[in-house]
Amino acid sequence: MGLDKAVDSAAEAVADVAEGASLAVGGFGLCGIPSALIAALLDREVGGFEVVSNNCGVDDWGLGLLLRAGRIARMTSSYVGENKEFARQYLSGELEVELVPQGTLAERLRAGGAGIPAFYTPAGAGTQVGQGGLPWRYGPDGQVAVASPAKETRVFDGREHLLEEGITTDFALVRAAVGDRHGNLVFHSSARNFNPLAAMAGRVTVAEVEHLVEPGELDPDEVHLPGIFVQRVVRVLPDDPAAVRRIERRCVRSGQEGGA
Repeated sequence: MGLDKAVDSAAEAVADVAEGASLAVGGFGLCGIPSALIAALLDREVGGFEVVSNNCGVDDWGLGLLLRAGRIARMTSSYVGENKEFARQYLSGELEVELVPQGTLAERLRAGGAGIPAFYTPAGAGTQVGQGGLPWRYGPDGQVAVASPAKETRVFDGREHLLEEGITTDFALVRAAVGDRHGNLVFHSSARNFNPLAAMAGRVTVAEVEHLVEPGELDPDEVHLPGIFVQRVVRVLPDDPAAVRRIERRCVRSGQEGGA
């Protein structure tokens, strides 16, 4: 692969994502999600994805679009969030879901990207997270068909810790404010969230960026994620409907313009 990692379109960037691929997807709620890349995947006739992401968007945006279209077979997430279809598919047995404590999920992605196979953490010790039995998939009768296994434990300084495995995926989809043609990325404020961690975990990482600049234009001290973790970069145009930055839940004070 050459140093110039820029591709012409989101469709080209995800053209080789195959049926049943595992995907690490950046974002938190609807903040910093790679919406253009998700839309490009939606346009393809592939699915059965195993997705690792903090949550699954909302019913009509983000990963929720792939979920509604029946393209996601399994989610590894921290919470269900605002997505009613996510909850429905999970409880009806259509979707397998591994719920992971948020900090643990972040570290599992980072560990996978750093080549660390597993690590110990106290998060979840003494609960079903460690003891096993959390419902991963329900059967048609509403009974638990697949449950989480018990985790290996070890005591450090008198405190029980769980062994958690690092996560790597076939592809990672992320969004950044600025990227150069070498794949160096800069994120804007809270939109950084899970994006660098997801990018590290992907064997092939695709970044959609709002501004594409030439190599050397970014001050090295400004770079949040070095290009070594990124294989493809695509610029999304501001008038692209798929690149709209939506607000998951608008909260304003009563009495303000637009308030409740």
